[in-house]
Amino acid sequence: MSGTPRIVIVGAGPAGIRAAATLVEAGLHPMVIDEGHRAGGQIYRRPPAGFVRPPEELYGSEAAKARALHALFDQLAEEGRLTYRAGSSVIAAHDGRLHVLGEGGVQAIGYDRLILATGASDRIAPVPGWQNAGVYSLGAAQIALKAQGVALGRRIVLIGSGPLLTLVGAQLLKAGADVAAVLDTSSWRQQMRGFRGLAARPIVALRGLALRARLGRRYHAGVKLERIEADASGVTALLWRDAGGREHLTPCDMIGMGWHLRAETHLADLAGCAFIYDEQWRQWLPVTDGIGRAGNGVYLAGDGVRLLGADGAEIAGRLAAAACLADLGRPAPSVGADLRKLTRLERFARGLASAFPWPAAMVRTLPDDAIVCRCENVIAGAVREGAGFGGGEANRVKSLSRAGMGRCQGRYCQLAAVELVAAQAGCTPEAVGRFRGQAPVRPAPIGAYLREG
Repeated sequence: MSGTPRIVIVGAGPAGIRAAATLVEAGLHPMVIDEGHRAGGQIYRRPPAGFVRPPEELYGSEAAKARALHALFDQLAEEGRLTYRAGSSVIAAHDGRLHVLGEGGVQAIGYDRLILATGASDRIAPVPGWQNAGVYSLGAAQIALKAQGVALGRRIVLIGSGPLLTLVGAQLLKAGADVAAVLDTSSWRQQMRGFRGLAARPIVALRGLALRARLGRRYHAGVKLERIEADASGVTALLWRDAGGREHLTPCDMIGMGWHLRAETHLADLAGCAFIYDEQWRQWLPVTDGIGRAGNGVYLAGDGVRLLGADGAEIAGRLAAAACLADLGRPAPSVGADLRKLTRLERFARGLASAFPWPAAMVRTLPDDAIVCRCENVIAGAVREGAGFGGGEANRVKSLSRAGMGRCQGRYCQLAAVELVAAQAGCTPEAVGRFRGQAPVRPAPIGAYLREG
């Protein structure tokens, strides 16, 4: 209708769903664009229709929340109270328009207000040999398990640090997979440093410890990862050292890896958001006010701006929608209670970041022949050489070495490349800067542009 603001939400995870519901309750009709074919996001990813495993098996203790969110969104979509563009990927944002890739090609969609609830992806630290077939992210292993009910290997080793490492290990074991080892680079002493923050959510912390207990002797803390061994068929074993320095060679045909999460910020960058380096999370995060305003009619919610998990994403989605309503001059729900909850979640998240840190020292000492950028096959030595010529600036090194120029757009290599540059240049990662976001943020076939609508 004439005069009705065009509000677009990108992402149909917990943050996007709550934002949409808040706007609908206020009498608005938002459009929700999501890459998935069914709403839920990564944490509450839904399997195809007819899948026989119940939510209790897929989501564990979070099954009730998942059911509620799925039902809420499905009802709003079925009643026609929002427009749902499923199976569509936003590949660019410019001048009040989104370029959306769908089955019919690329379509430009205008907006007056934009809520980005793009979530997060795995934060990966390179390990010598990680470029071989059979190495996946923890998120990929979890997607395969949730969406298709399969494990990606016959004998599995999981490496990294953070709650997702424990969760995926426990989920695979429960599904009957052969998990040989779960190797955490964070030591027990380091994990205890986050205790005060983790005490902000004692039930969640105890739930995590219960999952850890299920892993039994498979779990090892404070490990040093030496290399992934492989033959022509793919991964064959992982060489590692335990906390006491003893060497182990664990045979396997699949390795899942991840060090907590990295915020998905490419669209926020293209939409003109400002960024700040967060020393504790060791990554660049978008700048917003307390309820998600990023300026220029753009609002951010969920793990794409603050890594607070599913509960925090729901709250952030409501807050971003409330900010949007207030800016439109419409009645907005009270935000006081949600802000208080968010403060507690932030304290817990900071505890996680302290307990399970990014392995900066491990990355900085990578051998020169280790692959850093899998997309472009760029080795650590080339990144270090680029730092010598590029003056220690991220985008100059990117141009010289091609790190970050592949199909993932630096999602998996940027943090490691910046650590290498900082070590070589004798400065901090903040001083090195970040790779600039570029469109398309996802690979898009040329034919899609030929059918542009």
